[in-house]
Amino acid sequence: MGGGSTYTPELIDGFARLRDTLPIGELVLVDPAADRLELVGGLASRIFAKQGHPGRIVTTSDLDAGVAGADAVLLQLRVGGQAARHQDETWPLECGCVGQETTGAGGLAKALRTVPVVLDIAERVRRTNPDAWIIDFTNPVGIVTRALLQAGHKAVGLCNVAIGLQRKFAALLDVRPEELHLDHVGLNHLTWERGVRLGGPGGEDVLPALLARHGDAIADDLRLPRAVLDRLGVVPSYYLRYFYAHDEVVEELRTKPSRAAEVAEMERQLLVMYGDPALEEKPALLARRGGAFYSEAAVALAASLLGDGPGDGPGDVQVVNTYNHGTLPFLPDDAVIEVPARVDATGATPLPVAELDPLYAGLTAHVTAYEDLALEAALRGGRDRVFTALLAHPLIGQYGYADTLTDRLIAHNREHLAWA
Repeated sequence: MGGGSTYTPELIDGFARLRDTLPIGELVLVDPAADRLELVGGLASRIFAKQGHPGRIVTTSDLDAGVAGADAVLLQLRVGGQAARHQDETWPLECGCVGQETTGAGGLAKALRTVPVVLDIAERVRRTNPDAWIIDFTNPVGIVTRALLQAGHKAVGLCNVAIGLQRKFAALLDVRPEELHLDHVGLNHLTWERGVRLGGPGGEDVLPALLARHGDAIADDLRLPRAVLDRLGVVPSYYLRYFYAHDEVVEELRTKPSRAAEVAEMERQLLVMYGDPALEEKPALLARRGGAFYSEAAVALAASLLGDGPGDGPGDVQVVNTYNHGTLPFLPDDAVIEVPARVDATGATPLPVAELDPLYAGLTAHVTAYEDLALEAALRGGRDRVFTALLAHPLIGQYGYADTLTDRLIAHNREHLAWA
């Protein structure tokens, strides 16, 4: 779903390269934008053909036909497109709050637009094909995955932050990525790497040595001072910069074009490239689009969910978004967390997690409370619920800001909110 995305060729390339891990007989790209779908589908077919993949690629704007007979359904939607994202990234700045598509007021706006659409799609999948797994890559992944699970769907959430850090760390250490296991813990886009273990979950923790030798490079990637990493002794995801350097980020965002504007220009160029019948591989420009290594993570997750084994292979421990079920005892069982989990045909079971320090547990609990209220607003609507969710968010937290942001959120998203 969202098969007309300019990012889809990255996924296609992964499916082609990793066909032994995940054999595909038919791949259906579903998207309401028929013009984009034609361009992306054409390139997808050429990528499969060049790499000798025997699978068939089908494009359709008919959702029900597209999911019929599917073993797995991948969701990569952007309700409102880059235009809505641009709004998410700009109007919060007017109040001195960070403008970002997955956290803060912009992240709430995206959740309100997205959750009803995803739940409608999931219900149609269930009616047409109740045994299909739903893999959600649609942001905000934690809130969307919780909406799916709460509605009883067979769903697992997926993010590329963990696999991206694993690949970066492996390159710095000059080892194969599969040799590294991350002690990755938190919520989607609110995670910390508390250990980097060589050889598996019980292996040697090489994080202290990694920070000592390569701390400057890691800090530069995260755009945080090296001293912050040294004091914490962990590697936060780059989304923690919105919390740890909020005011600095706001000033920075006020002085440059939105990320949505940058991506929209990239998409324009990519679609021209995709229309070239001589193009048979993903163009280099696609690497700047974001979502690095999503294809590898998606292939591994789908292969484990669709496999017949007990989930005891090394590839069956993956970082995913799923129900907490006591893994983090200070959170409700039905909170959705992002941690390493054992994945098999029954779903994802989180591995045990060491106790979190108050510094991390406190922020995790705070954002979980916001996500509870955000989901309630997405499911039931209403100005008061939107205000309450914004007031609860640690990046907002003042009634004056919450009040103003509520009005601006509704004004900018009215066409996507059935209750507004």
